[in-house]
Amino acid sequence: MRLQNSVLNENMTTPDLILQKRLNKKKLIVPKKKMIARDISWLSFNARVLQEAADPTVPLLERIRFLGIFSNNLDEFFRVRVATLKRMVVVVGKAAKMHLEENPEKILEEIQANVIEQQREFDRIWKDIVEELQTQQIFLRSEKQLNREQQKFVLNYFNEEVRTNIIPLMIESIQQFPILRDKSIYLAVVLARQDNSVRQKFALIEIPTSILPRFIILPAKEGEHDIILLEDVIRFCLPHVFSYFGYDKFSAHIIKVTRDAELDIDNDISTSLIHQIEKGLKDRRKGKPVRFVYDKDIDPLLLEYLMRRQGLSSRDNLIPGARIHNFKDFMDFPESVFNHQRLHRKNVIHPLFLNAPSVMHVIQQQDVMLHFPYHSFDTIIDLLREAAIDPNVSSIKITAYRLAKNSKIVNALINAVRNGKQVTVVLELRARFDEAANLAWKARLEEEGVKVLLGIPNMKIHAKLCVIKKRIGTKTIQCGFVSTGNLNEKTARVYGDHCLLTTNRGVIADINRIFTYLESPRHDIKILEGCKTLPVSPLNMRSHFLKLIDKEIKNAKHKKAAGIIIKMNSLSDDIMITKLYEAAKEGVNIQMVIRGICCAYTENKKWKKNIAAVSIVDEYLEHARVFIFHNGGQEKVFIASCDWMVRNLDHRIEAAVPVTDKAIKQELIDIMHIQLSGNVKARILDNEQANKYKREGDKKIRTQVEIFRYLNEKQYK
Repeated sequence: MRLQNSVLNENMTTPDLILQKRLNKKKLIVPKKKMIARDISWLSFNARVLQEAADPTVPLLERIRFLGIFSNNLDEFFRVRVATLKRMVVVVGKAAKMHLEENPEKILEEIQANVIEQQREFDRIWKDIVEELQTQQIFLRSEKQLNREQQKFVLNYFNEEVRTNIIPLMIESIQQFPILRDKSIYLAVVLARQDNSVRQKFALIEIPTSILPRFIILPAKEGEHDIILLEDVIRFCLPHVFSYFGYDKFSAHIIKVTRDAELDIDNDISTSLIHQIEKGLKDRRKGKPVRFVYDKDIDPLLLEYLMRRQGLSSRDNLIPGARIHNFKDFMDFPESVFNHQRLHRKNVIHPLFLNAPSVMHVIQQQDVMLHFPYHSFDTIIDLLREAAIDPNVSSIKITAYRLAKNSKIVNALINAVRNGKQVTVVLELRARFDEAANLAWKARLEEEGVKVLLGIPNMKIHAKLCVIKKRIGTKTIQCGFVSTGNLNEKTARVYGDHCLLTTNRGVIADINRIFTYLESPRHDIKILEGCKTLPVSPLNMRSHFLKLIDKEIKNAKHKKAAGIIIKMNSLSDDIMITKLYEAAKEGVNIQMVIRGICCAYTENKKWKKNIAAVSIVDEYLEHARVFIFHNGGQEKVFIASCDWMVRNLDHRIEAAVPVTDKAIKQELIDIMHIQLSGNVKARILDNEQANKYKREGDKKIRTQVEIFRYLNEKQYK
């Protein structure tokens, strides 16, 4: 029953049922087959990433990295979404119709077909890139393409660096087949003799990419750059690896297993969350295989043997591929072999902070919005550093979801404690694939005296909040921020996000209420009912935005101007989508920028106005959430931490903040209009998910370049 409950709980938990009854008095009936299946839409998003890799106008190194991003995305998709669909098929069968996935088995079949087709396109793009690399005198050498000097180099490298890091598994001699690690690649080897005098044997070698670099630069001619992959180093040295077996004929092909990575965290409050996470991480390593990728040229007998020993069948997402797998490593393709690199545009300090001696002093004078990566993230670090050393600051409270590896944020918070401040960090241990890192951060922070809160059962804390309390004489001053992105200085260089820094009393009061709720032992939802300025999930975020859409519908019915602009990562919530359909039917002008999943159809003959939706995939990852409602000409503008997905609206602590400063509001509206006018990197999201480029207008508008220009012009006015 636990597994069944874990599947069903994704949509419904007891507190949420109570909230749904209270907040959604007007029951919305969602017609069947009015949504695009979430997972098919996600595959369409990853196809857009693949388009960037195929685009000859994108610098070659970036094209290679987009192949790595595509591969990494697909790995996570199989670990989480395909694994979930497989659970639905096994556990709940037809009951899965309560989800958007009306027929999980059919969707799995469609996923298999789409992935194989995308794999073919991937292989074609990689072939083109290899040819382009060669025109730049960059060559990927296989073990059969080495000259004498390179052969000597490879053998020496193998003996000095590789040999002690590999242990071949003679799999036919092992009674219990080894659990192949997720995220690893293996050489599946056939050992034989040229004269066929002995029976061939099978072996597996794990490629030690977690220890050694995947790319090794070889000695080469003047002006050339030769690279060999780590697995090809091992391929070349197979006679030395198996020298004592007497074999003289070897064939070796890369295989890879992707496993179910969902942590099955039960609701047993008698077990500490930390122990549950640790157990879940261990279980993840031996999760059920959900994909098996192999070199299509592998020996058929070896392939059949590997499938049989792992209990795989033709229904288990078997993906034939080319020679190279785990392209995620290609995100770290060596830059040094390229003569000319396109560097990321240099971000700038927000003009209000350029010569300011105090960040807090600026925020006390007026609200400020930072736009990452166009603005420098250093301002946030400077704010926390300043708070750490200011003798008048008494406390800092902050949420943390994904922290940088060597986090300057953490460093500032630790120094604040050392300077006698009370520091509270709400650390979300269940941030997917960052669980182990966050466990380590928990230990480090607590060791330094930081108060660490670990979240709430059945509910992730995804809001990006901070409040700093300062006391001068008898006067208490508080400032803080609400952000759309993680407090991570590394990703802030490439993720497009917004962060509002403010001393607004209503905003600060609600941030404090959220922290009070998070700190309270019983997590009484009534505490959040005091929030009057910030819409908060799971309390009233959904109902708040539904009311704003209803107002636009009402205005449209009365022949008044009505419009909605939405930007988010993913749109899959059936209730919100149905309300947008209702608005389109009445003629509300709806414009959307959706980076990833978009389950909403955008065209319908019964609508007075179709929904205009685009997806922008470019140099920076579009991560921000922005909501703009025309509101009779008095626009209501919000930034938020949440997408319109069931998990964000009903199963997470999320926060949106209204933007009330006129100048900031106009700035955000201007940025959104730039994004909506883009015709270089924007793809049209239509009913067919065809990913056609938007090419309207005579002037080329590449939105991320235009936003840089727009903010720079404002800076130097």
